[in-house]
Amino acid sequence: MALLDDVIDASGGLARWNSLNRFTLHLSVGGTLFSNAGHAGEFKDVTAEGSPRTQSVRFTGITGGEYSGSFQPDAVTIESPDGAVLRTWRNPSLAFPEASPPALADELHLVFFCGVTIWNYLTNPFLLAHEDVVVEELPPWQEGTETWRRLRARFPSHIITLAPEQIFYFDESALQRRTDHDLFGMKVAHSSWAHDSFGGIVVPTLRRIQTLRPDGTVVARPVLMDVEIFDAVFE
Repeated sequence: MALLDDVIDASGGLARWNSLNRFTLHLSVGGTLFSNAGHAGEFKDVTAEGSPRTQSVRFTGITGGEYSGSFQPDAVTIESPDGAVLRTWRNPSLAFPEASPPALADELHLVFFCGVTIWNYLTNPFLLAHEDVVVEELPPWQEGTETWRRLRARFPSHIITLAPEQIFYFDESALQRRTDHDLFGMKVAHSSWAHDSFGGIVVPTLRRIQTLRPDGTVVARPVLMDVEIFDAVFE
């Protein structure tokens, strides 16, 4: 598909991506999904390490450096600084409470949500080239004076994502600028900007999740989630 080829090339190319085995990020995550659940500072100034090949992310420095957390499709753990497993959630999924208590009130849910989100942030758009992901181009979207091209992606159940169907938006430089899908009973948009190159891989260093109006425009407030990537290493 011509658009997907352009997008992957703009993000560093499939050959470079396929040569990688590991990523390490220095980042901060916040927003009302966190503060409303009593975790406003849980993911401030943390390190995330993971694999672009398999769904695995380990966060170091959560809860002010007091704990670590690991996400894998079959288990989420909370660990002490010395690596002792304190709590485990087997076979996690997004099917946890949506209203009362807040969706991310449990720290295991928080680690799962952040693990899925960060892994998908880092692996897209390359993940869209996976043989089991069904991708189709949609009519373009007018964003102010810019024309953004769009892809709809349907993900198989064995790839853990925030939603099985998502719409990706790309600007005139073929860089990812937005992703829309359902989340916790809402229609949301993940906006992305401030792209930078780390080891030949181009990554948006700023991300923001907000709700969507029925016409597809973004609601400015509240900001459900903010992600800032300070540094990234791909090996």
